[in-house]
Amino acid sequence: MQLTLKGITEDRASWDSAGIKLPEYDIRAVRQKTEKSPEWVHFGAGNIFRGFIAGLADTLIQKGEFESGIIAAECFDGEIIDKIYDPYDMLTLSVGLRADGNSDKRVTAGIGGAIKADAAHMDELMRIASRDSLQLISFTITEKGYACTDISGNVLPVIESDIISGPAGVTTAMGVVTAMLLARYKAGGFPLALVSMDNCSQNGQKLRDGVLFVAKKWQKRGFVEEGFIGYISDESRVAFPWSMIDKITPRPDSGVAGELKELGVEAMDPIITGRHTYIAPFVNAEIPQYLVIEDSFPNGRPPLQDAGVYMTDRDTVNKAEKMKVMTCLNPLHTALAVLGCILGYNKISDEMQDEHLRKLVYKLGDEGMPVVISPGIIRPEDFIREVLEERLPNPYIPDTPQRIATDTSQKLAIRFGETIKGYNNKGEVDKMQIIPFVIAAWLRYLTGIDDKGNEMQLSPDPMLDVVKSAMDGIMPGNRDGDMSGVNWILSREELFGINVLETGNLGKQIKEYLYEMLEGPGAVRGALSRLVG
Repeated sequence: MQLTLKGITEDRASWDSAGIKLPEYDIRAVRQKTEKSPEWVHFGAGNIFRGFIAGLADTLIQKGEFESGIIAAECFDGEIIDKIYDPYDMLTLSVGLRADGNSDKRVTAGIGGAIKADAAHMDELMRIASRDSLQLISFTITEKGYACTDISGNVLPVIESDIISGPAGVTTAMGVVTAMLLARYKAGGFPLALVSMDNCSQNGQKLRDGVLFVAKKWQKRGFVEEGFIGYISDESRVAFPWSMIDKITPRPDSGVAGELKELGVEAMDPIITGRHTYIAPFVNAEIPQYLVIEDSFPNGRPPLQDAGVYMTDRDTVNKAEKMKVMTCLNPLHTALAVLGCILGYNKISDEMQDEHLRKLVYKLGDEGMPVVISPGIIRPEDFIREVLEERLPNPYIPDTPQRIATDTSQKLAIRFGETIKGYNNKGEVDKMQIIPFVIAAWLRYLTGIDDKGNEMQLSPDPMLDVVKSAMDGIMPGNRDGDMSGVNWILSREELFGINVLETGNLGKQIKEYLYEMLEGPGAVRGALSRLVG
């Protein structure tokens, strides 16, 4: 069985007997409609897009409520298009992993086109952007994909290159989408929605800030006129809806690939691209999924609510996002990530079998609850119960603390900083115990030494060199190292959203926990045991 248009068309019986559901619509007709009248472009062609967002389109097409597919655009890792999209005719084999060991298998065809957002294909992207049929451009490019400056406010080199070269020479997501908006402005100024679906707070604002940053720099250099700035600044013409997304989508698992091969599906091996993207013809993910979007689409939109998306107002999106990112999932993930690495775990679900870690994340959830405001559409108590009792312990989700630990510096301000602010506003910041412990564990993680005293590889992070440098001289077994670097880290509002050293006794408490963890081998386990009793 081959995952191609020919393979699923000519051998449907084999797919059916393997229990893999196939699309029941005319895929070629959908792609012809996509080419003729594109409605949806998505930047970020990786696993979360293929396993979740493109699946929404597939569901709507299956229902007869959406006639075209999503055009996937990739400007970070074009190898994805070459090795995963093109050989498999843009089809995805989605594998939903259940806690009982069973899985839901489905081939989706919601992707109507795929394009590398590079110089060779820029004209095609500009053509798509100029079509009045285009309703939205969405994004899953991770939080750092929207950044234009570093922690010190300096323009990032790749963004500086886009600014100097102008619309004709862009390479970054922010540069490419701003160039697309310019093409749309010149073609008639048609309305459009730009929807960040990344897992970060106020993601629509981050996207808007990135686009306007590039556009205003271009205006100063004479590449664009004032009218263009007015066009993208007017949210009745170019909207930037906020959203909250949630679906644990780990790297493709070799065990899942083996199961698919046993069923007779060919060429399912995962690959690692030259840019270190872990990807496969299939996507393995958990079953639960949530997407909440501010309903602000000036050129119309697909009926996303019919695919299970919550369409609502900005305030509700903000509350849902804070519920998840501040308390009910992401802080728990980060705690398990940094401590899991230190304690030698390679699977999140295994950590949930560790009595100390399980108690820690339950207590962490409890600590965040007093500052959560219910979004109304989802009860925080129900959400966190599902996370703690069903999602994180699911042994068939092959997720690792090492993956979750990626880009931790970019996540601290929201996952912990906002809760710290909430407690601080109530004058109760010194009541916190678990959040300061987790921050101390992250600092201990930065030493690169596990709890047995062995070196461990740290996950990629754009701030890794900076924060590791600040930790120079601080090592397990040496509690007398210079703490000035730790003080510098804790004072950075860019990292925590607040100056921790000026927030009650929080900085002191974090450093006391860190001292405990630096005693030597086994110190982290000992500190954790004492904390959770």
